[in-house]
Amino acid sequence: MENKAPKKSSKSFIILAIILLVAAGIGSYYYIKSTAYETTDDAQLNGNIFSIRSGLTTYLDTICFRDNQQVRKGDTLLIFDTVALNAKVEQAKAMLENAKAGLSVSDIKALAQSQDANASLENALSGKQNVAAAQASLQKAQSDFDRAQELLKIKAMTQQDYDATKTTFEQAKAGYQQAVHSNLATAITSTGLKSQAKAAHHQISAAAALVNQKAAELQLAKEELSHAYILAPCNGIVTKRSVEQGQYVLAGQSLCAVVDEENLWITANFKETQLKNIKPGQAVQISLDAYPHVDLRGEVQSYGGATGDMFSLIPPDNATGNFIKVTQRFPLRISIDSFFITKNKPTVLFPGLSAFVKIKIK
Repeated sequence: MENKAPKKSSKSFIILAIILLVAAGIGSYYYIKSTAYETTDDAQLNGNIFSIRSGLTTYLDTICFRDNQQVRKGDTLLIFDTVALNAKVEQAKAMLENAKAGLSVSDIKALAQSQDANASLENALSGKQNVAAAQASLQKAQSDFDRAQELLKIKAMTQQDYDATKTTFEQAKAGYQQAVHSNLATAITSTGLKSQAKAAHHQISAAAALVNQKAAELQLAKEELSHAYILAPCNGIVTKRSVEQGQYVLAGQSLCAVVDEENLWITANFKETQLKNIKPGQAVQISLDAYPHVDLRGEVQSYGGATGDMFSLIPPDNATGNFIKVTQRFPLRISIDSFFITKNKPTVLFPGLSAFVKIKIK
C-alpha cells in the first residue's frame, strides 16, 4: 500500500504537466495567430451609386422601369418628349444644307470674279500697248505738222496739203488722249475687279465658317435629342424614382438612382494605432453580417488620405483649449477579388452592408 501512493501522485503530475503543455501550446498558437492579423468590425460594403438627372427642360413622356428593378447597362430608363427636339434637328439639318449651298455659290462667284479680274488685267496690258501706238502716231504727226509749217512759210507746200497735215496731227493728238483715258479707265476697272475677287475669296471663308457653325448647331441639336433617352450607366438596381409620367421636368432635376451591383469594395476604418503594420497589397479576409456563410477575399488597395473626422461637416479643432485625445479612425479601401461560399451564393450584394475584415500583416 505504501508503494502505490507515490505512483498515483506521479501519474497525476504527468497528466497535469501534459494539460499545461497543451494549454500553453494552444495559447501560444492563438497568440501568434492574433499578432499576424489586424482586424476591425468598423467596415462596410461600398459601391457606386449613380444619380440620374435630367439634361433637358421638357415633359417626361415614358418611364420604362419599376422601382427597385434590376437593369442592364444601356437599358432605357426614361424617355422625354421628343417632338420639339426632332424639329430642332431637322431645322438644323436644313440650315446646314443652306449654308453648304451658300458656300458653293461663293466658290462660283469667287471663280467668276477672279476670271473677270484676269481679263481686265489683260485689257489693261492691251491698253498700254494702244497708248504706246497712239503716242508713236502722235509723234510722227507732230513731226509732219512741224515740217509742213516750215514748208508753208517758204511756199513749198500748198495750203490744202498743209490743212490735211494739220488735220492728221489733230486726229493723232485726239487718238492719243483717247488711248490714255481708255487705259486709265481699264486700270481702274482692273483694280476694282481685283478687290472684288479678294472680297469674294473672303466671302468663301465666311461661308465656310457659317457651314461649321451650322454643323455645330446640328451636333448640339442631336446631343439634346440624345438627352431625351436616359440609359442605365451600369448593371444594377434602379431605385429612388422621384418623377411621374407626364411631369414637367427641369434640367438638372434628380430623376432616380442606379446602384452598381458589380463594382464593389470595402471601406474599413482602422484605428490609427493599427496603421503601422498595414500596407497596400496585403491579403484580406472579409465576412458580411448579412451573409455569414459568404467568405470574401481581397487585398488592401489604398489609404483614404485623411481620418474620418477630417471629412465631417464640422472638422474638430484641437486648438480650442478643450482638447480631449481620442483615437482616430482611418479609412482604407479594400478590393473584393473572390468569393468562398459555404452555402448558396447571394443573388446580389448591397452597398452599405456591415462587414468584418481581417488583414494578414505577417
